Amino acid sequence: MPSFALSLLLFLASGFLVLPSVAADHPNILIILVDDMGYGDPGFNNPNSRIATPHIDSLAAEGMRFIDAHAPGPLCHMSRYGLLTGRFPFRTEVNRWPTQPLIEAGQMTIASLAKTKGYRTAMVGKWHLGFRENGYAQPLPGGPMDCGFDQFFGIRASTDIPPYFYIRNDRAVQPPTDHIEANNSEGWSPIQGAFWRKGGIAPDLALKDVLPTFTDEAIQFINQASSPPPNNQSPVTNNGAKPWLLYLAYPAPHTPWLPSPEFAGKSKVGIYGDFAMMVDHEIGRVLTALKETKRADDTLVLFTSDNGPVWYDKDVERFVHDSSGGLRGMKGDAWEAGHRMPFLVRWPGQVKPGTTSGRTVCFTDLLATFADILETKLPPEAGPDSSSFLPALKGDSSAARSPIVMQSARNGTMMIRDGDWKLINHLGSGGFSQPNHRKPEPDGPQGQLYNLRDDLAEEHNLYLEEPETVARLNAAMQRIIEADQK
Repeated sequence: MPSFALSLLLFLASGFLVLPSVAADHPNILIILVDDMGYGDPGFNNPNSRIATPHIDSLAAEGMRFIDAHAPGPLCHMSRYGLLTGRFPFRTEVNRWPTQPLIEAGQMTIASLAKTKGYRTAMVGKWHLGFRENGYAQPLPGGPMDCGFDQFFGIRASTDIPPYFYIRNDRAVQPPTDHIEANNSEGWSPIQGAFWRKGGIAPDLALKDVLPTFTDEAIQFINQASSPPPNNQSPVTNNGAKPWLLYLAYPAPHTPWLPSPEFAGKSKVGIYGDFAMMVDHEIGRVLTALKETKRADDTLVLFTSDNGPVWYDKDVERFVHDSSGGLRGMKGDAWEAGHRMPFLVRWPGQVKPGTTSGRTVCFTDLLATFADILETKLPPEAGPDSSSFLPALKGDSSAARSPIVMQSARNGTMMIRDGDWKLINHLGSGGFSQPNHRKPEPDGPQGQLYNLRDDLAEEHNLYLEEPETVARLNAAMQRIIEADQK
């Protein structure tokens, strides 16, 4: 053997040359969650969309889109709870969020999971999972800092729910000592347009600036996290920095719809479309930061929306734009538009670009999927409702997901999805669409049963025609609800 080759082998064996870990094994993870964007808003899901979303669409072109992906509940707090914990939202009392945290102390989240593998973790944006509140001049325990995140900058809930103030880690940047009056937009329903409720607001927060402010924070984190710290002994990605997980939860295009001047009038869907275009632009800024820091190739980017849109039939007719993409219903509903979400994963070198998966996915599945990606096991009590979709990311969508059970916004309506079948235990939408509840006729169906393979629009209720399927799904739903998963 030539002396140079022998010397090189001895040098490598000596351990003095440190090779970075392969980025695909432990990628950075960027989760972008937008708010109230419908299945039919982004162009990659709807060729007839009248809203330009080039940056979101680029993720679809460069990654995989899931056409059967679901929020675990059709409202903001339900969806976020399931995404972070791997637990269906009915397993906690979700309505206590205004004054109490929904995530229990010590409960594993996607952030605390990542920390066990040496990740730096951060959250930017809308929390909406509660704090243990005792005044806004005091610390706010129970939030992101107690749920696995190393740092947090964001807001307590939506930008139409007061009080309005920024939070840095576990403290208000400035308490909401000022006051803002309620606002509505002419020509829209009371919960659309530039709608917000009256209440306290911090002197340093302007509602129109929240969205770009969060983008600035996310970019700042990416820039800082991409610089290798001195003497770092933690797991590394390809530039020597610790791998990181960033959860970027935009509070838009949820109301208030406040497009900046550069987007005003640019869409064909009124101020909603203009604001959704602005959301896409802000996402583009974040994706650009990944490229500029040379982190795009070793970062798994996941994009989705928390629940369906607030978009009525009259809006579809008025703007010739179906925000729900042909699905039935809207935000809050047990019907598909309430919870079937746009869902994309870009992971260079691991996920084949421009592909589509039909595997059923729920936001609760992020925990088990990330555990598989990080090659670690979940504790027995963690993620009881989480199922890894890593095989689907690798191109194998053959394995069926176990049933998904969720509650809708109103009337105690529950739903189970198992394969092609979907059972809703009440009549009506169970949410914002009318009728949200309908009393059964004596000889009529007591609930709703749909075969989504044949009837994605949920037009044909098979409840009376398939009594055995109804009984099977009801029993399965009860088993899951009653299971001791705590």
